[in-house]
Amino acid sequence: MQPNLLKYLERRVPRYTSYPTAVQFNPEVSAATYQTWLASLPVPAPLSLYLHVPFCAELCFYCGCNTTVVRHYEPVESYVELLQREIAMVGGLLAPRRVINLHFGGGTPTMLRPDDFGKVMTALSSTFNFAEDAELAVEIDPRTISRDYALGLARFGINRASLGVQDFDVEVQRTVGRFQSFEQTARVVDWFREAGMSGVNLDLMYGLPYQTEATLSRTMEQALKLDADRIALFGYAHVPWMKKHQRLIPEAALADTAGRFAQSRLAARMLVEAGYTPIGLDHYAKNTDLLARRQRERRLHRNFQGYTTDEAETLIGFGTSAIGSLPQGYAQNASNTPGYRQAISAGKLATARGRALTDEDRLRRDIISSLMCNLHVDIAEICAMHHFSSDHFAAELSRLDGFVNEGIVARAGTRISLPEPARPLVRTVCAVFDQYLTNDESRFSRAS
Repeated sequence: MQPNLLKYLERRVPRYTSYPTAVQFNPEVSAATYQTWLASLPVPAPLSLYLHVPFCAELCFYCGCNTTVVRHYEPVESYVELLQREIAMVGGLLAPRRVINLHFGGGTPTMLRPDDFGKVMTALSSTFNFAEDAELAVEIDPRTISRDYALGLARFGINRASLGVQDFDVEVQRTVGRFQSFEQTARVVDWFREAGMSGVNLDLMYGLPYQTEATLSRTMEQALKLDADRIALFGYAHVPWMKKHQRLIPEAALADTAGRFAQSRLAARMLVEAGYTPIGLDHYAKNTDLLARRQRERRLHRNFQGYTTDEAETLIGFGTSAIGSLPQGYAQNASNTPGYRQAISAGKLATARGRALTDEDRLRRDIISSLMCNLHVDIAEICAMHHFSSDHFAAELSRLDGFVNEGIVARAGTRISLPEPARPLVRTVCAVFDQYLTNDESRFSRAS
């Protein structure tokens, strides 16, 4: 990338896993609002489910997730009871529904003991009707799972495992407080393949302290040996003013913007050379994987977990801080477990905030989603679908002129696309269409 374009990677912009982004959520969306939204969902429409487990055995210094380190199992055990009660409450507001996607996130979902994981799955299966081809995924910390647990997950119907790796370099691991060998990770991958899992994902990161192109190259070589179906390659977001534990990471050990970009391009090049297809901003998939096929078909979607094949219009969130996405808007549970516990224990939904969508929001969401998923959008086409005038975005199109002049955007009338070298800048281009974005960008990560 030309040096003058690195300035765009310095900008702090949303990841656009939703629009409007969570920064725009407010308390006007209450438990009563969410209850009304749930009750009015179209009966035939399929659902997607997300369950958040906000516990970890230890803290990784780079982490930006909503999680708490626990030394005893009692808080986890009582949390399982809360999840069961919330599932029953939500189920009582809905007619029997078909589920096509389930995702356990965290934290570390496998902090739940196998029998407690089974209790949650039983609660879900007795409340919802899972489609035969539903994708059931769990995020995994390879350091905290046994072979018996891995095989047991398959018996519960789990068919996709997403393994956190980040980096295999010892110095990087020491600095971020996460020790995880390649052998340990490979063993867990073997267990899931033994269990007949149809999909194995890996999460990797660049921009971590003491990472260099040389160390990252070695990590990528090892990761590729695991032959994962999908690989997510995230840039480390250093926001110590928001995540105080990130102050434990020495800032002098972090690469600058040019260094981060060089790392990301090195990893991307190695993935493509190994036969992986770039998916949107930061995912890669084997050419035969459904994620790659959906991208070719322009049926790729993006949600709070990243890129997905999930086509359900409604996502129901369970657990602390979980976000639901419904046709009417977004609803998020209390962001801390005490608040979540208080609501569920009182027999109430735990909704603490959210965002009701306007027609303008839906229009801009589709534009941003098309750019994030396809690196392409036809503004006039989407305006027509939403019954807006084709010149509604005249000001935004004018602001894109600078991107066009620098080769970041190609434009033909109202058709906008990003050439392959500009893929890393898609968030920055999307930000042009974000009517809520202000000059206060401290809450977001750098575009690089």
